[in-house]
Amino acid sequence: MVLKSLSLLNYKNFESINFDFDDKINCLVGNNGVGKTNILDAIYHLSFGKSYFNPITGQNIKHETDFFVIDGLYEKEGRDEKVIVSAKRGQKKVIKRNGKTYDTFSEHIGFLPLVIVSPADRDLITEGSDTRRKFIDGVISQSDQNYLTTLLKYAKIVAQRNSLLKYFAVNNTFDPTTLEIYNQQLHEYGTVIYEKRKEFLETFIPIFIDRYEAITSGKEKVALVYQSKLSETDLLTLLEQNLSKDRTLQYTSVGVHKDDLSFEIEGYPIKKFGSQGQQKSFLIALKLAQFDFIKRQTNVNPILLLDDIFDKLDSTRVEHIIKLVDDQNFGQLFISDTHAERTEEVVKKISQSYKIIKLGMRN
Repeated sequence: MVLKSLSLLNYKNFESINFDFDDKINCLVGNNGVGKTNILDAIYHLSFGKSYFNPITGQNIKHETDFFVIDGLYEKEGRDEKVIVSAKRGQKKVIKRNGKTYDTFSEHIGFLPLVIVSPADRDLITEGSDTRRKFIDGVISQSDQNYLTTLLKYAKIVAQRNSLLKYFAVNNTFDPTTLEIYNQQLHEYGTVIYEKRKEFLETFIPIFIDRYEAITSGKEKVALVYQSKLSETDLLTLLEQNLSKDRTLQYTSVGVHKDDLSFEIEGYPIKKFGSQGQQKSFLIALKLAQFDFIKRQTNVNPILLLDDIFDKLDSTRVEHIIKLVDDQNFGQLFISDTHAERTEEVVKKISQSYKIIKLGMRN
């Protein structure tokens, strides 16, 4: 699968711009602020129906305009596929594939598999468990529509149960029958999610460790540890045990929406004990493992976006990563960097074709 061309209209800093891409490596180079990351984000938008960096739709529309359009032409399995994402202020975003509008965005997830590596990924280490759950769920959902559907159902029931708990508190009342219905549904959906996450990590963790060792020449031992209270008992029991607490808090305090993934180096949290370079290598290994997993599940090479890859990594390590991409027969690759010469020096050492796209003043 390759992205052949991209057109942007009123997207972020771009008024109107068009690109034609190489099938293998595309290097977006230019000074900070010219929109390199915005182009990568537009490509991400076409796969997921949302921005990687700013989920608020209106803030992705160019200032003083009322709409944006992202238009991508792909080649997948020998066929042309045209995907358009558009949004108007105050209206619902629209995704079209070959002229047909999707009823729900979830139908589109996984059709254009993609992995992004960005400095913003550091949130996976520094932020709360919600960010790491989204990572797990995002990887699984790209190759498992049923999992995504179950997640959406589970989230809906959590919201309804939370509303009921608030209603109980405000009205000084309690209805165990209605609560039990929600508990049963959460147990059903939550158990499926927990088992899927466990199954995914059993496959994913060895891939991640291999990737980390390849990037760092096996200098340290790293680990991913899945943390879930469902490993101790079933969700129905957990909900019953925490009923008093939930009534006091007025929200659902236990369940798979509270799971976490611990990032460790030499047995300690990488957030506290990993250097910037180790953290960066950890995150890149995580994303390359994501690429490997999705490729195995879908038999499609995901598009790989490397945003500001030289950030906190020296040229030698970047060259090693690019070489990994070359050796493993990755699909289409997009790289952003501030130095054209540095980027070209790295990519010209490998056997793949490439294109340097120089971005100048703001459009």
